This record gives sequence, structure tokens and C-alpha cells, in this order.
Amino acid sequence: MHGEFRAGEVGEMAGVSGTTVGQWARRGLIRSSQRDEEPRLYSVEDVAEAAIVRALLDAGATHAEIHRAIGRLPGRWPLSAADLAVTVDRRIARRDEDGELEVLTPRGWQFVANGPPPRDVRLHLSVRSAE
Repeated sequence: MHGEFRAGEVGEMAGVSGTTVGQWARRGLIRSSQRDEEPRLYSVEDVAEAAIVRALLDAGATHAEIHRAIGRLPGRWPLSAADLAVTVDRRIARRDEDGELEVLTPRGWQFVANGPPPRDVRLHLSVRSAE
């Protein structure tokens, strides 16, 4: 883990408010891996997860879908380690090692035979311009 950021700083980089970052941490969408007590402290890796949560929500995924994906993806920072997308019906999808598309269902990851292409989700951090 690298760095120590407060919720406001994480929010600036992820493009949301610090309050939203705190809510996401309390609800388990992201972690505050440097310190769980108030004030929470976040690592760079936590910042990346927050940016992916924002991108997933912007692409139409629901909080429930994001929770389901976190539970089905491996690793300490599962969202930023996966190649994710959101389908037109707002389900989270991922590409496997061979580039095949899988959609998250209540039964787990299911391959997709055809259908409209999903909206890819990419990590975007906000950069404050020097004035």
C-alpha cells in the first residue's frame, strides 16, 4: 500500500465528494486500507478502486451490482485489477484472459454469446490544473 489520503483528497482524484468516498467505505464499495477509524486514511490503491466505482456508476451499474462484483472478483483491490464493462441492461461484465466477455449474474460469471457491446470502464483520475 502506498500513500495516505483523506476522503476529500480521494474524492478530488476520483471525481466525487469526500462525503461520497466516506459513504462508499462504510458501505463496503471501497476500503480505507491505511486506517479504518475516523478520519479514515486511504492508499493509492484505494483511490484507484474509488475511481472505478465512480466509472461503474457513471456507466449505469448499480451499487448492488458493484457489491456483487466485489464478492466475485479476486484480490484485495478487485475492481481496479479486472477488465470491466457495463452492459446496456446495467449489468457488470468482464473480459477473461482470452478476451471473452462474461456477464455477472446471480449464479456468477456467465459467458455472453452475442448482444450489443458493453461500455468499457477505465480508470480515470482527476488532475487539478496548476493556476
